[in-house]
Amino acid sequence: MTTVAAPVIDIQRIGFAYGDVPVLEDVSLQVKAGEFLGLVGPNAGGKSTLLKLILGLLSPQRGRLQVLGRAPKQARRHLGYVPQYPTFPRDFPIQVLDVVLMGRLGLGPFWRCALGGWRRAEREIARRTLADVEAGDLAAVPIGSLSGGQLQRVLLARALVGEPEILILDEPTANIDQRMEGEIFELLGRLNNQLTIVVVSHDIGFISSYVSRVACLNRTLVCHRTEAIDGDVIHDLYGEPVRMIGHRHRPHGHPQHG
Repeated sequence: MTTVAAPVIDIQRIGFAYGDVPVLEDVSLQVKAGEFLGLVGPNAGGKSTLLKLILGLLSPQRGRLQVLGRAPKQARRHLGYVPQYPTFPRDFPIQVLDVVLMGRLGLGPFWRCALGGWRRAEREIARRTLADVEAGDLAAVPIGSLSGGQLQRVLLARALVGEPEILILDEPTANIDQRMEGEIFELLGRLNNQLTIVVVSHDIGFISSYVSRVACLNRTLVCHRTEAIDGDVIHDLYGEPVRMIGHRHRPHGHPQHG
């Protein structure tokens, strides 16, 4: 008998409100290991709240949510997170390698990290991770001098250096140009060979060229295979016509959906 693997993210009929304002209503979602899922929806549709629930920063008020078979707070060590905006001032006097090493905080004795005593092995892991995201030449560069695309690669390296099982990204290409946007998603496509990836985006037409499934969230949630995304789906989600843009480029090994 074939055993069906449990989902790595299992959301069952959760609800959440800020005061009297409902944000999520009866949301269910299962994400399988190795999946590349796009989460889309209008502003104030609940995307950021759902991410905070998965990361264990908020708790559902109704329903059940498990990540890697446990409560989200207990699974946080196994999650990598790339925020939409950096959480440190860009003029902070720190080099790229040290920013990436922040992703290993909590993986060893805190006193060693606090005193700047990173082991050589940890620094090598950070350098190798920078190379994996094609930013190996930036290790000694001050963080404040990076372009938007370079900074996004560094934040991605920071999320990956802790060797997570699931990578979660919130609008990873919101502040970069279209060429760099394509490069970032091609990189994510390659990373998907080793990781489960959940990416939030406002551009359903763009990400449908890369992800295997799209979860459309506007208080409630509906999932679509990427080949099922059309103008009617977008109109239902956003409440207005949105022009679909064809994207023919694909990362290696990912077939183009028509």
